[in-house]
Amino acid sequence: MKQEALTDIIADQTERALWEVKNVISCVPDEYWNKEYCGMPLWKHIYHMLHSLDLWFINPRDPHYKEPPVHEENLNNLDVVSHRHLEREEIDAYFTCIKEKTQNYIASLEDAFLLERPEGCEYTKFTLLMAQHRHLHTHMGMIMGFIVAETGLWPRVVGLEGRIPQGEYNKYF
Repeated sequence: MKQEALTDIIADQTERALWEVKNVISCVPDEYWNKEYCGMPLWKHIYHMLHSLDLWFINPRDPHYKEPPVHEENLNNLDVVSHRHLEREEIDAYFTCIKEKTQNYIASLEDAFLLERPEGCEYTKFTLLMAQHRHLHTHMGMIMGFIVAETGLWPRVVGLEGRIPQGEYNKYF
C-alpha cells in the first residue's frame, strides 16, 4: 500500500471499502432481499447506504447533482415507506455508477485540496470523505449483521492488509 500522501491512503481505503460493499450486497440471499429489518426491506437499507455515498462523498450541496434514474422522493429515507421497489440488478447498476464516480473523484484529489470546501458546501472535502466512510461502515455493519443472523455466514472483508480478490473467490469467511 502506498502511504506517501494522504490521498494514497484515501484511495486505498476507499477501494477496499467499495470492494467490501459489493461483496456484502452479493451475500444477501434472494429470499431476504425484501425482508423487513427495522421496518424497511433489506434492499432499502442498501439503497440508503449507496445513495448517501453518492450524494455526500463529493459535495452534498452540488446544484448539478442528479438523482439516479431509479430514485423517487424519499426512496433513500429509512423513516419513510416507499411504494417503489428496487431489484438487485438496479442496485448493482447504481453501485457500479457510484464506484466509477468515486474512483474518478479520488484520482483528481491532491493532499493540498483536502481542507478546501467544495462549492457551496460548509464541509471540507476531507470531512465529507471521512463522514461517508463512517456512515458507509455503520450501515455495512447492520447489513452484515442481518446476513449473519439469517444465514450464519460471515461476508468476507479485506481489512487493512488483505489482498482484494481478483476473479473467483469465496464471498464468505
